[in-house]
Formats: sequence, C-alpha cells, structure tokens
Amino acid sequence: MIDGSGVQVRKNVLIKIKDGFFEEIRHFPSGKMKPSTFSDLSGYTLLPALADAHVHLIMSGTADQERRKQQLNENFGQAQETISFHLKQLIAHGVLAVRDGGDKKGYTQRYKNRFMKGKGSSICLHVAGKAWHKPGRYGNFVGRALKRGTLAAGIMRECHGIDHVKIIQSGLNSLRYFGEESGPQFQLKALREGVEAASALGLKTMVHANGIVPVQIALDAGCSSIEHGFFMGMKNLLQMAEKQIFWVPTAGTMKAFAEHAGERGEERLMALRNLEHQLEQIGLARRLGVPIALGTDSGSMGVHHGSALIGELQLLLDAGFSIEEAIKCASFNNARLLGLDGKGLIAKGMRADFVAVIGSPSGLPESLGDISLVHVGERFL
Repeated sequence: MIDGSGVQVRKNVLIKIKDGFFEEIRHFPSGKMKPSTFSDLSGYTLLPALADAHVHLIMSGTADQERRKQQLNENFGQAQETISFHLKQLIAHGVLAVRDGGDKKGYTQRYKNRFMKGKGSSICLHVAGKAWHKPGRYGNFVGRALKRGTLAAGIMRECHGIDHVKIIQSGLNSLRYFGEESGPQFQLKALREGVEAASALGLKTMVHANGIVPVQIALDAGCSSIEHGFFMGMKNLLQMAEKQIFWVPTAGTMKAFAEHAGERGEERLMALRNLEHQLEQIGLARRLGVPIALGTDSGSMGVHHGSALIGELQLLLDAGFSIEEAIKCASFNNARLLGLDGKGLIAKGMRADFVAVIGSPSGLPESLGDISLVHVGERFL
C-alpha cells in the first residue's frame, strides 16, 4: 500500500472500511487467518484515489490539427459528448478529481452545472469557466479578454458557478529561443486586486505563468498556484517554498510536443531542451520543499486525458522523486490544492476512495494503465 503521505510502501496491510470511511489500517501478518468478510487484494498495490490538477476537458490530445480546430468550435451538444468521454478516461486511470483550466465558451462549467449538480458522481470536477487574459495576448482558446474595467471587477462580476479563477499571466514557451520570456499580462497592482477579489469570494487562483518576471508578480500577488512555471528561476522557487505556494509543472507537454513535432526538427530539439530544464527545476523544487501538485494539461497536443498522468508521474521520477513522493503529488497534494477535505490519503478517518493495480509498486506508474479496481466510499465501481 502507498498511502499518499509520501512515506515508504507498507506491506501486509489490513484495511477496515465502515460507512464509506477508513476505520482501521494495521499490519496483518502473512499466514494469519483471514476474516470471513474479506476482500483479498494480496496480489495488488493499493493507492489513494488520484487527481489531475490541470486539464482542458473540451479538448482531446489528438495531433490532428483539423480535429483540434473542430473541438474548439463545437456546439454544446458535441462538447458534452467529448467531456463525458474524457471523464470516463480519467476514472479508468484512477483519477477521481480533476481541475479544469477553462475554455472560451465556458462549456465545461455548463456541463458541470447541468449534469453533475446534486447527483452522486464518481469523479469530482472543479471548473474555472472562462480564464482571464489581456486583449491581444495569449489565452483566447481557454477564456476571454478583459475588455472593460479591472480584473478584480471582472472576477466579481462573473464568478457565478465556478470553483476557482484561472488567470493567464504570460505567453507560451518559445520553441525558437531557449528561455525567452514574454512580458507579464497583468502588473502587480491589478493582479493582486484580482487575487484578493477571488479570495473574498472563497475562490483560489490558478495562474498560468512562465518566466522569472510573470511568476514573480503572480507570487507577490498571492496566487494559489503557479501553472507551468517554465524558466521561473531559483528566487521564485525559494519564495514558493517559503510561502508553500503550489506548483503544477505540466512537464509532459514539452515531451508530447517533441514526440509530435514531425519535420519541425528545430522545434523538437527546443522542446526537449525545455523539458530538460523543467526537470532540473522540479528536482530543485523537491529539495527546497516546494509543494508540487500533479497536473497534465491534458487536451494539449499529444497529452491524453487519463493516460497522461502516467507520463507525468514518470517525469517526476526522472526528476528525482520516489514513487511514494510522486503519488503524493497526485493524491494528497492535489486534494489540498483542490480543497478536498478528507480525501487524498489512505488513513483512518479519511474517505475510502482508492484504486488497486495488479502487481507490486515496482510496476508503477505504468501499471496505472490497467487499473483493476476503483473503490469510491462504500462501493467498488
């Protein structure tokens, strides 16, 4: 059993569940008589239910550019089918909570409000609705431009039905010049007021930011998490460690781009170089104590809902994390970031949400591609 706290794997464990919660977890010596009402999972590894802290549910990971354009312009009925399919993919990989980063038509928010309100669901969906960005700057496909008033006023005006606020603070990584930084979209005063407005509404802020200056402003503004964070630098990492601000690195996006670059050889090499630098930052963040939450940015080209979590976990291992630490990023850390009290750990008093994969922990994370059992509360799915 990997319990989600980051401690070493435990073997020969007996877990008692009552009324949908873990009642007792203790050592169970091999060869001891088993209780009559007993589910024998001795050939499995148990993990807490996982979460993905950064996805875009209206988009698939296809590399077909025509299909990607179609998805961005689908009507709600078509988007509904796409979102439903992606949620099933996530559950099949042990993901029972997901944080969406927004879409320009707010379809994911509309989906949640129409189909997931007041109903028992196997997966918890947190939505941003539409992200905020400056006119003429990057971010149109995930949200809307701030065309009037202040960011704070916009957030206060359009907060109904969302679970968090998504703000675009920089552009994308350059695939031509290594480490090139785009200017910040919002200056400190405007962004701080926006974060404070969200906080007054009880909403956390996820901020898309790459580069030293955009990340620094987001941190000084008091954001809840930095999304992506490529080339943010040591000083920003130190501040995140001190303030315990979450980082969602989404390193797999660069790996996926490199794999689908085709004839764009120079861009492929730059993507791999960006990935290498991001893994160095992740390793440094681990040593400094920056809380890392696993997010895949699924819906990006080559980044598929559910299965991308396996690749992102592997990249954490490549950066120096143990498998127990990596699972913590995808379970307990994500539960904290999403505000899922009572979830993310296999521990007494926590909700009995867990997954089981055949074999030992040495098969992880690849074995997450063939999950045998998913348990939610009082039942197996």
